[in-house]
Amino acid sequence: MSDQILSQEEIDALLGAMAKGEVNLEAEAIAQGPKVETYDLTSQRIIMRDEFYALGEVYDKFTGTLQGALSASLQRSIEVSLVSTEMVKYGDFIKAFPNPTCYNIFSMDPLIGSGLLAIETDLVFSLIDCMFGGDGKPLTQVRDFTLIELRMMRKFAMEVLSNFERAWEFLFPVKIALKKTETKSEFVHVVNSSDLVMVIVFLLHGKEFSGNIYLCVSYLMLEPIKEKLSSKYLREKDMAYAWKPQLEHLLDDTSVVVVAELGRTVQSVSDLLNLQVADILKLNSGPDDLITMNIAGVPKYLGFPGVAKGNRAVEITALLSPKGDHHDDGRSK
Repeated sequence: MSDQILSQEEIDALLGAMAKGEVNLEAEAIAQGPKVETYDLTSQRIIMRDEFYALGEVYDKFTGTLQGALSASLQRSIEVSLVSTEMVKYGDFIKAFPNPTCYNIFSMDPLIGSGLLAIETDLVFSLIDCMFGGDGKPLTQVRDFTLIELRMMRKFAMEVLSNFERAWEFLFPVKIALKKTETKSEFVHVVNSSDLVMVIVFLLHGKEFSGNIYLCVSYLMLEPIKEKLSSKYLREKDMAYAWKPQLEHLLDDTSVVVVAELGRTVQSVSDLLNLQVADILKLNSGPDDLITMNIAGVPKYLGFPGVAKGNRAVEITALLSPKGDHHDDGRSK
């Protein structure tokens, strides 16, 4: 211990250095290094913004359409707003709800798997009260839902999911169908408890009530189309759409050569050299046969030759496909 005790000279030197600011009092803490905390990557609660950037537009459209639909069906002003989006484990999400809660399991064809629409208990009773002409004041005592209340909430869930389906149309058209409605979490099986799910929370606010609805979609369900949901894909899509009207406008004024081919014949060089005035060349088609119309040298249409308003004309009767076959209107012979 004696070798750890400072002499009077060393104590004076240390105090002098501290007074001059030459000694960093936090040096010891820095020397020990930063505190290390364990972080589980699978429990992240922030959404992968770049990977699902395009879904922001889906949520914006959904809030607008749902607000209008609910205001019309409930005959009162209802505000719908996005609260949060996050990525959590399904087990952590489902155990946060009390019993009873209105759970609605749905499919999103052609995506594989099921999603979940959860409606808070207090909001359920307020919405049902509004449906029967009340003002929507929440109940003071929570109880189980009756069969009639569950039927009404199933109808409400179908309206919510219908608007959610409409919001997806511009991005990736899906067909959403309600599969079943449950009130207890132990009967709700969407994915494994450890699987990641995307949870989108929306607030429904009326004059006398407010509450949240939760849309839960698994990461595995969206993984096959995540490229179409990324910010990069959305930017490229916007750029392509921005150029499309300009290209169409330029093509409108582009001149092309249109040739109506009445027929063909094959002659030898000697036959051509021996041609005389009034000689007749026989073609491979007659006056009742369809003729081919070439656009810039490419066969595109079949039609009948004729006269329109004193001018030679061709009536188009069929469109030639790139494979050589055609679709006609029934007039071809």
